[in-house]
Amino acid sequence: MTKWFFEADYLQACNCDYGCPCEFAAPPTPGYCEGIGVWRIERGKYGDLSLDGLGLGFAAKWPGAIHEGNGSVCLLVDERASEQQRTALLEIGSGKAGGSPFEILATTFTTLLEPEFVPFDVKINGIESSARLGDQLKISLEPIKNPVSGDVETITVTHGTGFIFKSAECASAREGSVNTPAMSFSYPNKAGFIARIRYGN
Repeated sequence: MTKWFFEADYLQACNCDYGCPCEFAAPPTPGYCEGIGVWRIERGKYGDLSLDGLGLGFAAKWPGAIHEGNGSVCLLVDERASEQQRTALLEIGSGKAGGSPFEILATTFTTLLEPEFVPFDVKINGIESSARLGDQLKISLEPIKNPVSGDVETITVTHGTGFIFKSAECASAREGSVNTPAMSFSYPNKAGFIARIRYGN
């Protein structure tokens, strides 16, 4: 199996209330899960192939909790990637290349949709970061506000057994939407996260 790793900034948005019950081993807020995520890779390799500066994203949905399976996922790949880099990122994102978190997530999917190759515009600015993947996927984060005073809340989740991230800042996803031929949903002002990750096999 080809060795790979990448270090990246990660943005996530989903249909759950702030904080996302999944991070606490609880069922998703509405009973099902629909979410999106984007990795802006700063440094990475697949064998000898550089993945520096590229992006990988996903849109996924499950009829119940993630661990109950039967999910569908669409991978979105930076259109600037060469054919070799596209293949590498799809191997990683689909779990075929092994390594956490992708090989774990792959066990929860029954449907792998056709990938999308789109321009990535990712702006990292702490809790106000954003990502635009063509016209297909959008994440815009902002601070969670105190419902009484309107003051900014500063909240961090530390998830020691987490496999997507170990620590992340909690945000309000002012915008969290996807629109592809096979998947379309939008959940404004729901759970959002930003984290720094390192993955590999």
